[in-house]
Amino acid sequence: MHDIPFDAIGFDLDGTLLDTFRDLGAAVNHALVLGGFDGVSVETSKDLIGGGAKIMLARAVEAQGGLPEDEFRRLYKAMLAFYEENNAVHTVPYPGVREVLADLAARGIRMAVVTNKFEAFARNVLTALDLIEAFEAVIGGDSLGKGEDGQFLAKPHPAPVLKAREVTGGGSFAFLGDSTYDVRAAKAAGVPVIAAAYGYCDRPPHDLGADAVIDSFEGLIPALAGLRTTA
Repeated sequence: MHDIPFDAIGFDLDGTLLDTFRDLGAAVNHALVLGGFDGVSVETSKDLIGGGAKIMLARAVEAQGGLPEDEFRRLYKAMLAFYEENNAVHTVPYPGVREVLADLAARGIRMAVVTNKFEAFARNVLTALDLIEAFEAVIGGDSLGKGEDGQFLAKPHPAPVLKAREVTGGGSFAFLGDSTYDVRAAKAAGVPVIAAAYGYCDRPPHDLGADAVIDSFEGLIPALAGLRTTA
């Protein structure tokens, strides 16, 4: 058995714990068609993920010429409403997620989700997939409110990672994610970070600047065992 030098682990959601791109892509396409745009292909929707639903839709709209702000807001609201009703149609955990989470729990390691998805949506999909009980906290992109700049305190801001560390006991903590947002947030929070190469990486995984890279969720425990704690 690998010894893990951490008291708690934080996880990104989309592209890390869950393969969500089909449902996210369907929500984006619903909004695009409503706005008179062409829908995107299933594979293209993967490239849009990262930073939250609003950024995802903005990328898709800007690629087709953009929209006035008020019209974009209308489409964004339509996207959220559609996704709320259809967020676990095709979404599945990555292979090994249930088994590895159970292994970590059996070791007494505390776990939290840190996602830029709105907290209610994250809780809904985790509940639908019978994963919610594995986590002591689910911190969404809207959970910590907005900063002085009027923007949500979401990744790449370190605040949600620091909050996850706090609510899981404040001890040694590591983070797993698949994007620049995840690595930047973890680094700014001063915690070791592992990149999920199997996810929706917005850059080549080994170029993200993570402390380790895994090709499958099953590789998480050996990777954690090879990291040094900062606590």
